[in-house]
Amino acid sequence: MSVVIVGGNERMEENYHAICRKYGFKSKVFTKESGAIKKKIGNPDLMILFTNTVSHKMVLSASAEAKKNNVPIAYCHSSSKAALTELLRSHVNAAV
Repeated sequence: MSVVIVGGNERMEENYHAICRKYGFKSKVFTKESGAIKKKIGNPDLMILFTNTVSHKMVLSASAEAKKNNVPIAYCHSSSKAALTELLRSHVNAAV
């Protein structure tokens, strides 16, 4: 299973990857926009948008790409480790 995280803090990027690995997800993290994000997203099983720490342009671009590929989107205001853990835990429980 794979997850794409859009937003968050650059210093937390390795923590985001570690949490995703703990729950069995491969992860891509985009904390800031560097080029066309829609070409880099791919087709993940879940997209997480940390809305507090991401530009409006990135939210629109990522949301449009996710809707085009029928990828579920989880919006979260906080970009903390606890928030990510809770999102992944709920997604795993919903899949079971």
